[in-house]
Amino acid sequence: MKKLISTLFVFTLFASVTTAQQGFYDFTVKDIDGKDFSLSSLKGKKVMVVNTASKCGLTPQYEKLEELYQQYGGENFVIIAFPANNFLSQEPGTNAEIKSFCTSNYNVSFPIMSKISVKGDDIHPVYQWLTSKEKNGVEDSSVSWNFQKYLINEQGQLVKVLGPRTSPLDDDIIAWLNNKQ
Repeated sequence: MKKLISTLFVFTLFASVTTAQQGFYDFTVKDIDGKDFSLSSLKGKKVMVVNTASKCGLTPQYEKLEELYQQYGGENFVIIAFPANNFLSQEPGTNAEIKSFCTSNYNVSFPIMSKISVKGDDIHPVYQWLTSKEKNGVEDSSVSWNFQKYLINEQGQLVKVLGPRTSPLDDDIIAWLNNKQ
């Protein structure tokens, strides 16, 4: 009987630790307008998470991100952008300025979140999850520059990390969206 009780205790303890770990869908972030955006609303969709900046040499990727979103976005795929000022102060604007820049220059229609930090001591919890194998269960990574891409499958699992210079229209991304990878 004692052995059974100890086994149940260990199992219960393990189960509570396992369920306490956050998954991608457990996060609620702020959108560019400061409203709550629950990542659980993305269940069943493929997601590309990308950190963005308005004054970067890679900023024209917004155009290709929008093209990708227009072609594949909707019921099965979404892009969520996280503006960040972590690299050479290339995203100095306020959320309102960022929103205006994205819509007036690139007609961005995919969801943009409020500006966050994607590395360092003040790294946002979503990016802690994206960059830590201990949390995401797949791999450790670090955000090396603006426009790094994280691909999340329909079950909320990290699938792949793509470098900043990888085009949003890269063959690997298109193959993933078309279930060929």
